[in-house]
Amino acid sequence: MSEKKKIFKPLPISGFPEWLPEVRAVELQWFDHIRRVFESYGFCNIETPSVELLDALKAKGGDGEADVDKEIYVLERYHKEESDKEARLALHFDQTVPLARYTAQHFNELTFPFKRYQMQRVWRGERPQAGRFREFYQCDIDVINVDNLPLHFDAEMPAIIWEVFSQLPCYDPLKNVSAPVPLTEVRKIQVRISNRKILIGYLDGVGINNKKIQSILIRAIDKLNKEPFPVLTGKLADEILSAGIAPNEKDEIIEYFFEFTKVCQKPFSDGEELQDNLRSSRYFNTSNAMLKEGVEDLSFVLNQLSHLPSSAVVADLSIVRGLDYYTGTVYETVFLDDPGYGSICSGGRYDDLAGNYINKHLPGVGISIGFSRLFDRLRQENKLPVSRVSPADIMVVMPSEERRSLTMQTAQKLRAQGYKVETFHNPTKLARQLAYAEKKGIPYVWFPPFEDGKDHEIKNMQTGTQSKADPDKWQKDD
Repeated sequence: MSEKKKIFKPLPISGFPEWLPEVRAVELQWFDHIRRVFESYGFCNIETPSVELLDALKAKGGDGEADVDKEIYVLERYHKEESDKEARLALHFDQTVPLARYTAQHFNELTFPFKRYQMQRVWRGERPQAGRFREFYQCDIDVINVDNLPLHFDAEMPAIIWEVFSQLPCYDPLKNVSAPVPLTEVRKIQVRISNRKILIGYLDGVGINNKKIQSILIRAIDKLNKEPFPVLTGKLADEILSAGIAPNEKDEIIEYFFEFTKVCQKPFSDGEELQDNLRSSRYFNTSNAMLKEGVEDLSFVLNQLSHLPSSAVVADLSIVRGLDYYTGTVYETVFLDDPGYGSICSGGRYDDLAGNYINKHLPGVGISIGFSRLFDRLRQENKLPVSRVSPADIMVVMPSEERRSLTMQTAQKLRAQGYKVETFHNPTKLARQLAYAEKKGIPYVWFPPFEDGKDHEIKNMQTGTQSKADPDKWQKDD
């Protein structure tokens, strides 16, 4: 008696999304659109390996390295030998470290400013939840230069992102049409920007120079819109005390924190409004050079973006980004009509991208679209322009086995004209072939001659009309 075959029940792996063909088709459309916009601004594409050195990934987090450690997937052989060392390689959790390594490695071959885009999967070992995956796509753009990077690139980043979102094809279930509409018509989106020099300069100006305390306060500001304020301030007080600060000094630091949060409560639309509001705060009347530079830089960027729609881009001083390598402009993009979902696009300026790899000063600025996070939200809301399973424009029916060769020749002629063509696989009943085309959403069905001396015909599956056609000359309806 033969042994019964063991069957493994197929189960989804939490945090690793996969889509049906019709959804994947929209995903590819989105990639194509984003690629077109990036390239229209002169960004060139690179692709780096999925793995990087573990030590390099851990170093990126700076003071937050412990949190970064929790997210990293290391790469090891399943059957390790005693001589094997500890894991050296890990899957990258974003595309900044790969870019830093790539830039340093190819420094002498690159033309600067180096403008690159990358659209790849990244991996993070965090608990899957709404908008959080373990494997997901990011679409990044960065500009890197040697020694000095002009500030106008900081303004170019949100302008590019707004162009992406204002043309990204979506579906509006409230309209009685199936034609795609831009993302900005189905969701209220806002790009929020700030400059970390403002917060650092403010802290220096009030005498908080301890770098560890500054990092604690930066992370607390970064969580202003993500945690209840009493909970956040309680955690902040505990962290300050744990850092060795005396209770009376802790109270003073908390007071300065409260004062800064007051200017975080209102967004600013232009540089003049920003500066007027800061002058009214008692602790911002300081001659601190870094604070002054941060305000001037942010004002410049805001004013460079005045051509965008009202409220598309605003200054929000609560945007500081938690990672320590950001040094100037920072960005976060949110759904105004779904603020709890968090950022769908973020980034900022950094002073020394590749300092761990090369003895060159390489400042840069970049922004990253959380592609899978954004895409899945629209998928859940039925706002993706999902239409059909097959990419084929035409399906050629199979009249009979004897006419298989004619069927294939017809398909090749149509492909030569640029059409995507599928041929039915066997000469079954015509009704079954038509049902197959309808189920896959193929808009046209081609009928080769079923008998000698007869004409080719084509059927529009949407209108039901059928007419004679020449495979060498046919053009589909507009």
